[in-house]
Amino acid sequence: MQSSTGDMIRASALKRTFGRGIGAVTVLKGVDLSIPSGRLIAFKGRSGSGKTTLINLLSALDRPTEGQITFAGRDLTAMSNQERDLVRRKEMGLIFQSFALIPLMSAYENVEFILRVAGVPAGGRKEAAIHALEQVGLKSRMHHRPFELSGGEQQRTAIARAIAHKPKLLLADEPTAELDSRTGLQIMKVFRDLVESAGMTIIMTTHDPAIMEIVDHVYELEDGQIVAKA
Repeated sequence: MQSSTGDMIRASALKRTFGRGIGAVTVLKGVDLSIPSGRLIAFKGRSGSGKTTLINLLSALDRPTEGQITFAGRDLTAMSNQERDLVRRKEMGLIFQSFALIPLMSAYENVEFILRVAGVPAGGRKEAAIHALEQVGLKSRMHHRPFELSGGEQQRTAIARAIAHKPKLLLADEPTAELDSRTGLQIMKVFRDLVESAGMTIIMTTHDPAIMEIVDHVYELEDGQIVAKA
């Protein structure tokens, strides 16, 4: 299945099974998905519906048991682990429910480190890191280490880290879960601006009805399948 022009992500007949034999559990059951470039998309569904598993597959962190995923016209499922790692580092941004910040590094250093990993030239890393932290309202806290930051500030640092290298695709698992409603809406404004000004494609999971009003489309998952799109 070839990705058509303008599609950032396409998935065909995705299936993900964990375990084998009588103990096997199928979490995704033949998911088909097509997401154009420059869209802000949300996945919703109850716990266990398959949202996080789908995010992990689309971000090349995991491989499907069956099916195909294309990213910007390239078949992710046919790539070697090294090729997938390179695509993920340079062209994707990931935000996890666990912040995964490096404890001994300041907020600025956490962001700058990811820019190094993404291959951003040294001359542009400082400006990019500071700009990303400013976007999420943390410029004044950028020299603080994670243990000196609140949970919400750590989450915003994780978001800054994910957007600093201006990825083509941002994947976020409950990115506003640790934020109060006001800060959560501020982050969604940042996401909307990235979509509209930079053409970034953003896919996120959420349970927040207010956020679902801001995104372009909402896909509802139930029992490992997409059952509705709004």
